[in-house]
Amino acid sequence: MNYLDIITKKYDQWLLGLIIVLCGLGTVMLYSASSSYSLHETSGISDTLFLRSHLKRLIVGIIIMFFFIILDYRKLKIIAPYLMIGSIILLLLTKAIYVIKGIDFPARWLNLGIVNIQTSDLARFSLILYLAYYIDKKRDNLKDFYNGFIPPVILMACILFTIVIQPDFSTAAVIGLIGISMLFIGGARLTHITSTAIIAVIVMIPVMLMKSYRMKRVIYWLGSVFGFNGNSAQEGGYQAQQSLISLGNGGIGGLGLGNSLEKNLFLPTPHTDFIFAIIGEELGLWGAISVITIFLMIFQRGIKIAKETSDPFGIMLTVGISFSIIIYTFINVAVVTGIFPVTGLPIPLISHGGSSLVINLACMGILLNISQAKRSVNHNSSWRPNF
Repeated sequence: MNYLDIITKKYDQWLLGLIIVLCGLGTVMLYSASSSYSLHETSGISDTLFLRSHLKRLIVGIIIMFFFIILDYRKLKIIAPYLMIGSIILLLLTKAIYVIKGIDFPARWLNLGIVNIQTSDLARFSLILYLAYYIDKKRDNLKDFYNGFIPPVILMACILFTIVIQPDFSTAAVIGLIGISMLFIGGARLTHITSTAIIAVIVMIPVMLMKSYRMKRVIYWLGSVFGFNGNSAQEGGYQAQQSLISLGNGGIGGLGLGNSLEKNLFLPTPHTDFIFAIIGEELGLWGAISVITIFLMIFQRGIKIAKETSDPFGIMLTVGISFSIIIYTFINVAVVTGIFPVTGLPIPLISHGGSSLVINLACMGILLNISQAKRSVNHNSSWRPNF
């Protein structure tokens, strides 16, 4: 097998520009959305509590992003299987620690002393990396149900199970969707994908409804869709209701930067999963559309990079990262606008959250690294993704 190492162009400068714009806008909106809540949490001492923590994580994320821009992405193949195993261990360890200590709280965060990490974010990155590695290695056998398709599906099921028991159902569902999308684009048969998806839905619907808070969210969402909610906003729908009020306040042109009403302790934790509602309230419909457009442009650049890359590992890594960003974005927007029930998923690069921000910036660095070169792994290979 012959390798070519020919740098054909600089990294995608358009993509880097979009990332900078999104991070800058996200920082401004996070400060605006969190200022009232910061004052509440610090008893009126500071309105920058969450801004400061965000900036620290942003700096770390940017440093890691530039590290991955420099690092040859193909070296990630070496660690892909080990990182996958390590992620599963960390997920189980996190749950075990919470159970042993008797902590009655979702086991999503692992305290490593100087930093807390959300282990499901690391698992998402690890799965994308491993599936890219696996599809590159087994691409000629991926249509074989038992020898190509089933092994990564079983691995995915193990990861999703360890996330569901945290419990974090929405993250598990989205990671599963990202994984299935990669397998399909990597060449798996549509019949295998469809049958697996049907089984997954049959299994996960009752799992989703096992927790009372998830049941209330679904009931409220169904009620809002079919118009029978009545006075049930407090029963699983308060946050969703306040989000729609926030968007309604903004109208077309918005109330102006910093002038949100809902952030004043009406919309709970507006700087995290519902920050898009504050964007819509302060910047209006046009501002919200602009943010969505930036994400669509990032996705388009990612697909363009994948199409220009001849290395199967690079192609699938790009596809996984691009789909991860766009799926998280559109589910978050769908939740904020009432199209989906409340899930608790952040909007990438904007919502407050250290692990998500750092992991997503690392992914952007890998994407930029892949954009630098067209690398051919085998002149005789006829493999092509299902674009």
